[in-house]
Amino acid sequence: MPPAETTTSTATGTARHETAHHETAEHRFAVGLLPLLAEADLLDSPAGWGALPTPAGAFRLEPVRPGRDLQLITRWMNDPDVADYWELAGASAVTAAHLRTQLDGDGRSIPCLGVLDGTPMSYWEIYRADLDPVSRHYPARPHDTGIHLLIGDGTNRGRGLGTTLLRAVTELVFDNRPRCTRVIAEPDIRNTPSVSAFLAAGFRYATEIELPAKRAALMIRERSLRNLL
Repeated sequence: MPPAETTTSTATGTARHETAHHETAEHRFAVGLLPLLAEADLLDSPAGWGALPTPAGAFRLEPVRPGRDLQLITRWMNDPDVADYWELAGASAVTAAHLRTQLDGDGRSIPCLGVLDGTPMSYWEIYRADLDPVSRHYPARPHDTGIHLLIGDGTNRGRGLGTTLLRAVTELVFDNRPRCTRVIAEPDIRNTPSVSAFLAAGFRYATEIELPAKRAALMIRERSLRNLL
C-alpha cells in the first residue's frame, strides 16, 4: 500500500507527488481509451454516432462490451436460423473468441449491439471493407464501409424490420463517415430474406463473389444516390 500523504510535505514534495499522480492518471486515461482511439482512427467512432429516428423507434449502435453482452449474443448465435449462416453456435467461449478477434484488433471492425427504443435486439459488425480480406474480391474504394447484421429475436424477423434497420445504419455511416462513399455487404447468396432486405433498403446487387466461407451476394449502396432512395 502506498504511504499516506501527510500535511507536513514540503511545497516541492507536494508538487512532485501531484505531478506523479497527474502522470499516472493520464497514463490510465490513455490506456482506457485505446480501443476508442483505434475506433475513432479507422471507423470514426461508432460509439459517438448517436440515435436515429426510424418508423420502428429510435435506433442506435452501441459497441459491444463482452462482460455485459456476451451471454445475449451467444444466445442469438445459437438460434438455428442464425447459426445456419454465422456458424458460431456453441458455448459462450465460441462467441467470445469471435468478438475478441475484433476487440483486440486495430479497430478496422467494431462489433455493436443494435438498440431499438432502449432494447438491444440486433448484432452488427461495422468494418472497413477496403482494409478487409473481402477487398481482394471486388474493386474496393478507400473508406468503403461494410456491415454484417443479425436480428436476435425471431419475432422481429420477417416483417420488414431488417430493411428499416439497414436504412438506418447506412444513414448513420454516411452522416458520420464523410470520407465513405459506399456501404457494402456480402450476405450469403442462399440467404434470400437477407438479400431481399438489402435490396429494399436501397442497396443494389453488384455480383456474386466467392469468399473463403461462402458464396456471397455483393450488395452496394452509394452515397451519391442516398437522397434518391
